[in-house]
Amino acid sequence: MTQRTRILIAVGILVVLIAAVLGIEVLRRQRASVPAAGEEVTLAPGSIPIHVDGELVSGFSPEDLEQLEQVSFVDDEEGKTQEGWLLSDVLRLHVEERALGEDTLIVVSSSSREKSAQLSWAEVEEPANMVMFDLSGRGTLKLVSKLEGFDTRDDWVQDVDKIEIMNQ
Repeated sequence: MTQRTRILIAVGILVVLIAAVLGIEVLRRQRASVPAAGEEVTLAPGSIPIHVDGELVSGFSPEDLEQLEQVSFVDDEEGKTQEGWLLSDVLRLHVEERALGEDTLIVVSSSSREKSAQLSWAEVEEPANMVMFDLSGRGTLKLVSKLEGFDTRDDWVQDVDKIEIMNQ
């Protein structure tokens, strides 16, 4: 066996090991974000709870958003740039995909503002609608969008503290 062959075999083994470690890490993160059936969910302080059909299934904190891609748009009302994270990406990170059908209703609410927004998964999932979380000036999350009927500041939900997903 030549030196070149040994080097190629060693490189091949390294590539397989790296791929295995990365694959295991992806599986571990997926399992960590979605609790097993019957397992109680414990939220970290400051986390926003996510309920599916009345059951608490997960929660997310601003730190979770760091792993998501940021998007932005300029609002028509004041011409300001709104920059943040798509609600669809947040939900995919914390909720099993099978819980999200086209007619699934998603309610994002703020108890301190006594305000909520009801959107279908089809509306949330459409990239052109830009349904996303943006940081407010106070550091809390607000739900903003370019979606018609939800595209002005008066319609947006500031100080988001709960997400409910209801299958119909």
